[in-house]
Amino acid sequence: MAPKSLNQPCEDKVLLDLWHPLGAVEAMPRNRVRHDRLLGVPLTLGRSPEGRPAVWRRPPDGPQPTVWPAEGPTGPTLPVIEQYGCLWTSLGTPRPIFPIPEAEERDRRLLHAGSVMLHTSAPRAVENFLDMGHFPFVHTAVLGDEPHTEVKDYTVEVSVADQEILATDCVFYQPQAALGAQGGADVDYVYRVPHPHCSVLYKSSPGYEGRLDAIALFVQALDQERIRAHMWLCLLDDDQPDWALRRFQMSIFGQDKPILENQLPRRLPLDPRAETPIRADKSAVAYRRWLGQLGVRYGVIAGAA
Repeated sequence: MAPKSLNQPCEDKVLLDLWHPLGAVEAMPRNRVRHDRLLGVPLTLGRSPEGRPAVWRRPPDGPQPTVWPAEGPTGPTLPVIEQYGCLWTSLGTPRPIFPIPEAEERDRRLLHAGSVMLHTSAPRAVENFLDMGHFPFVHTAVLGDEPHTEVKDYTVEVSVADQEILATDCVFYQPQAALGAQGGADVDYVYRVPHPHCSVLYKSSPGYEGRLDAIALFVQALDQERIRAHMWLCLLDDDQPDWALRRFQMSIFGQDKPILENQLPRRLPLDPRAETPIRADKSAVAYRRWLGQLGVRYGVIAGAA
């Protein structure tokens, strides 16, 4: 049984007032419900016979039917939107969801690439997503390879007012930067963190000079040390079948999973003295500081002032 502290609902207003992902829209059939958690709160979600999505809180020990209730939602409903291939909800009063302008470009292919359960915290997952330094050692012969292990200096901008981090001028050598890539090359990257539990990676797209593919990580914090990570693709290359793109992304995430689940403590320490950073960790250092400035306490170990 999980420690009681893990299941305590989140009290961070900054997180409660955000949109959070609950899973792929395409995986939610009509007239069915499923039971889930978000930030320590038990939820029921589903789609009515007419196709209307709904999310509501459920008692921790209440019944768990799988069919849409004949009387409709059995509790007060939460706000819902369908965006970027996912159903999103909020436990507070959300602002508009962060924009990904590339999703509006007609020549792009949009694909929910899969969801993975992990025994770690949402901030740990986001920090791992920002880390180029692990490519040669964890994703060998695909996203990195020895002796190409250097992480060149890059630029990080942090905006507390806009609630966003942007890392630019990132370049890293990759043997296979994408499923359809032929041979190794230096790849341009831009990392964007528009949400404490979400990040968007922009990278060079083969054959589309000056334009970037977008790969997003949307993390659903079930509690402080358990998550479901949702991958979403916004690609210019549409030559590969859906199953191949999903398999490629899930194979990459499968390599990250044991690393993340064995990283202790599972909650991300915000104190800069807790884990020794190096130059390659510039984004991670900025991310930890930014979480502290926002007032995030859920899924982290608070640092010194």
